[in-house]
Amino acid sequence: MKSAVISIGTELLFGSIVNTNAAWLSKELNELGIDVVYHYTMGDNPDRLKRILSLASEDCDIIICSGGLGPTEDDLTKETVCEFLGEKLVYDDSIEKRMMKKFERLNLKFADNNKKQCYVPEHGDVFKNDAGTAPGFSVRKNNKLYICMPGVPLEMKTMWNNYVKKYLMDLENAYIVSRHIEIFGVGESMVETMLLDLIDNQTDPTLATYAKEGTVEVRVTSKRSTHAEAANAVDRMTRHVMDRAGEFVFSIDGETVAEAASKRLIEKKISFSCAESPTAGLFAAKLANMPGISEVFDRGYAVYSDRSVMEELGVSRELIEKYSPYSREAAEAMAVGVHVRTGSSMCAAITGLAGPDGYKDMEPGTYHISIYYDGKLTTRSFKHNGWTRQLTRNLMADTMLNMMIYVMDGREIPESRRPAASK
Repeated sequence: MKSAVISIGTELLFGSIVNTNAAWLSKELNELGIDVVYHYTMGDNPDRLKRILSLASEDCDIIICSGGLGPTEDDLTKETVCEFLGEKLVYDDSIEKRMMKKFERLNLKFADNNKKQCYVPEHGDVFKNDAGTAPGFSVRKNNKLYICMPGVPLEMKTMWNNYVKKYLMDLENAYIVSRHIEIFGVGESMVETMLLDLIDNQTDPTLATYAKEGTVEVRVTSKRSTHAEAANAVDRMTRHVMDRAGEFVFSIDGETVAEAASKRLIEKKISFSCAESPTAGLFAAKLANMPGISEVFDRGYAVYSDRSVMEELGVSRELIEKYSPYSREAAEAMAVGVHVRTGSSMCAAITGLAGPDGYKDMEPGTYHISIYYDGKLTTRSFKHNGWTRQLTRNLMADTMLNMMIYVMDGREIPESRRPAASK
């Protein structure tokens, strides 16, 4: 099935609000095996909305609108969609009662213009708004399905998760299972090459690759008559993917590298500390965002100067002068220094050049990561030039997290095959 997502709201065109709804809905629809072929973003204009509805209806089976269901005069999505479909609006007393109770709970006055939200399509299905007031609805017309939801992201996502998603799954009369396999160290084109025979011969399950910032996701999806059949099909395809690209896989559960690393630290009860030079706390911040990490994360050093490396971590001046503060040897000395200072079971350190400038014969984007764990040092060197400084620092932090995963898993760290200036 093909679908279109129409995002409605003049504020979206002004750039004052980022349209996150379209991306979120696209991911959710693809999870259900529904292809999204169009994104439309438009202001609160009835004539333009009718033209967009007409265009989308030519190619799509499902047309989803978000936005314009509120109580104000410029909230015209419901009226416009129903006029386009020739659908009469009727007043629903049960919606008014729910709204009145919600307003009373919040100690707010129920203004008359809120009654506008109590009108719904005569022959539509209504979706309750558990996070707001304006209900959503669906209408089927000419073998097409039209769905309207609020534009406020919290309200839209709540309505989708509580009602619309199941509604669509029931229409399909099928069970859909998806798995998100996360890969680090190779670009999307290389991943596709590894999986080319699977992609070329796919039927069900389907296989798709998505490039993210620093990682590649492989989505495996199956739609079968029972959940067990779909899950088994996804498991079989996952094994095929792992046979070809498993050395670069850090998660089969759709986790970020920070989520995957923190999960292992917490589950294995590994105390952890770190030292960062070019990332200056970015790595520690990624970990600190993870729930429960305080159980194992002791401290992080942001050591940006030679003086701080020597004073905070005990790295000798002789080593820095002999090898440079950006060397592999410095990274190893920093990791050992963190362990000596903290006693943490795992200690990670990074040094290098985020750019845009180099240092002597060392190119920008060159960096070294050393991890002390179980009495052993694991050190790797990387070069990612041609990126912006911000992207380079982000990749440095993610590479450090990815290395931790391999060390904790007892796996050999593969050689990165990522092009120097490619995501």
